[in-house]
Amino acid sequence: MDNTQQLSKELKSGRRKTAKPMLWISMISMTMMFAGLTSAYYISMSREDWVSFDLPQSFVISTVLIVFSSLTMQLTNFTISRNKQNLSNILLTVTLILGVGFVYMQFQGFEDLIGMGLYFTGTQSAVSSSFLYVITIAHMLHVFAGIIVLTYMVFKQWSGGYSQKDYFGLQLGAIFWHFVDLLWIYLFFFFYALS
Repeated sequence: MDNTQQLSKELKSGRRKTAKPMLWISMISMTMMFAGLTSAYYISMSREDWVSFDLPQSFVISTVLIVFSSLTMQLTNFTISRNKQNLSNILLTVTLILGVGFVYMQFQGFEDLIGMGLYFTGTQSAVSSSFLYVITIAHMLHVFAGIIVLTYMVFKQWSGGYSQKDYFGLQLGAIFWHFVDLLWIYLFFFFYALS
């Protein structure tokens, strides 16, 4: 092994050692942001102009979709560790499809809110609906990041980029995807309990 290959191997090893801690730090900071937003929501409920409403059914469906996407993501990691490449390809693709379905149902939920007369801004908006929009849109931005990562992973997986011996990137993607999944479950039940 020449010096260039040795250096390349050492750089790759160094990046891998820092990748998980950096991911955990970013997830902790995201958790703190959403804790702040949901705390503000809860405190604002004491306002005289607070309007309570039921969550749209679309948000229930989106919750089911993201839970199943987390399951297929976990199964992808399991099957690749067992060297079942074809099944891993399918499961990871299904994960991406379910993630896109989650986003679609979130937008449908926004349409349902508008149909209920609950707007983000303007004279017809309420503090409660504005908070719901802000928090769900902030979450969807993280889901969009997850979908970009999933799309990259699907292309890499189908081209044989992950294997039983090396699927570290797939593991990192799974950690982030499970995080956005758990975050939405928390947000959904938070809104559901307070509606």
